[in-house]
Amino acid sequence: MAQQDSIVSGMAGRYALALFELAKDQKSVDRVAADLKNFGDLVAASPDLQRLVRSPVFSAPEQVKAITAVLDKAGISGVAANFLKLVASKRRLFSVLDMIRVFNSLVDQENGVTRAEVTVAEPLNDANLAALKDALAAASGGKSVDLAVKVDPAIIGGLVVKLGSRMVDGSLKTKLNSIRTRMKEVG
Repeated sequence: MAQQDSIVSGMAGRYALALFELAKDQKSVDRVAADLKNFGDLVAASPDLQRLVRSPVFSAPEQVKAITAVLDKAGISGVAANFLKLVASKRRLFSVLDMIRVFNSLVDQENGVTRAEVTVAEPLNDANLAALKDALAAASGGKSVDLAVKVDPAIIGGLVVKLGSRMVDGSLKTKLNSIRTRMKEVG
């Protein structure tokens, strides 16, 4: 419970917790999570929708009308749609992406899942990917790990791992920069 309390602090957390409890009561957590992901993807892909979400210039009725049109077009209905319309009507749309993030954290916590993001210099083969997942599962206390792998040749080698709120940078680029800095201090 203490971990949940730290996740839901603040206004976005309270809204997300209320939505999570409602979705659990209606046995629609997966559906709501999918609809919120769809909405988050729409916001990320549309500068106009980002402006609507972030701008205080639009009135609550304007935001509700615009959000309703977006939800209808995207096929988002039910609990998630009602939640997003409520957020718009309360002039809290500026915080909706934080609410979605906290909701997803609550779902992960409920399901015993830890999210990890790994950046590598080149794609991992299946054996290395499986070994990495096993190591991350062990590091997270045996929880299931949802792994997102990003390839970035700029790190040269090694990997950068973000597991929950922890981050370990074992990239060759960072190690070389550290050596360069130490050499400057000596000379």
